Amino acid sequence: MKMILVLDNIRSCYNVGAILRTAEGFGVEKVVLSGYTPRVHDKALLPHLRAKLDKEIHKTALGAEDLLSIYACDDIKTELLGLQKQGWQIVGLENNIVSDKLVRLDDQRLTDRLSDKVVLVLGEEVHGIDNSLHDIINLFVEIPMKGKKESFNVSVAAGIAIYGLLSK
Repeated sequence: MKMILVLDNIRSCYNVGAILRTAEGFGVEKVVLSGYTPRVHDKALLPHLRAKLDKEIHKTALGAEDLLSIYACDDIKTELLGLQKQGWQIVGLENNIVSDKLVRLDDQRLTDRLSDKVVLVLGEEVHGIDNSLHDIINLFVEIPMKGKKESFNVSVAAGIAIYGLLSK
């Protein structure tokens, strides 16, 4: 399976860095940064601001930010629709939603529902994927939880989901 990872509205530089490190470790093809997700090596920023963000992201990415194909996107909905037209399946990582498109990551039927080219969308740390993207997402995956908390940190969830999907 090939995978593109979308980080949409992730607030924390540390989460972005940790996700980039995980993505590189699992061989993710590309990473798309959208919304207010902190950008790495963003030439549109003033040099001192770019250096500050790069330093923060590097603390957890540990160089993965220089090994991945990463690009920023200002219109993620249009970007996702374009990827769909190229044959990519859009998969959102979510929990606590009611949808007939929701499948648990440990569901044996998930393998049959996955394409060989997946775009995994991660949304904002607290509120998840923006509702405006729900209609174009082909499938939602949910990580089953046994504890009392309702969710994992987005960087931890990303690692679980990337591994879970790529191992199908």
